[in-house]
Amino acid sequence: MPGSGKSTLGKQLAERLSLPFVDLDTVIEDQQQKAVSDIFLEKGEDHFRLIESQLLREWAGSEKSFVMATGGGTPCFHKGIDIIKQTGLSIFLDVSLEVLLNRLHSKTDRPLLNSIDAKEKDEKLRSIRSSRLSCYQNAHLTITDPTIAKLIAAIQLKK
Repeated sequence: MPGSGKSTLGKQLAERLSLPFVDLDTVIEDQQQKAVSDIFLEKGEDHFRLIESQLLREWAGSEKSFVMATGGGTPCFHKGIDIIKQTGLSIFLDVSLEVLLNRLHSKTDRPLLNSIDAKEKDEKLRSIRSSRLSCYQNAHLTITDPTIAKLIAAIQLKK
């Protein structure tokens, strides 16, 4: 989910594992020379999801080892969860809606959550979570209230 800590924990995990960290949204922005929010605004979500899927497939098909933070929708479009699971370890960072809302309250760079008021943002976030939860639950691991310690422990147990 947006605001679940994918980038923050991903960077910490990559450092602990001595692997490069890849933020898929940053890869998209670098390739397109535009912010994700601008891509959504100018070309729409469907176009963004195609670019996102293409780059996910490229990275997943590489021989490199890395830790990647995907966008919150990446696993749920164009068989993203299948690609991730076939080529790596997928982890769902399960964070409560209340925590997500608190983290995203003042964020304006989330194209799907841009709203005029807190109530609308709350409703959109609930809707996004509801529509994506079944996809997220297909991940190899689910970590509730994730921390780097919980993340490392879960990965070690998975081995």
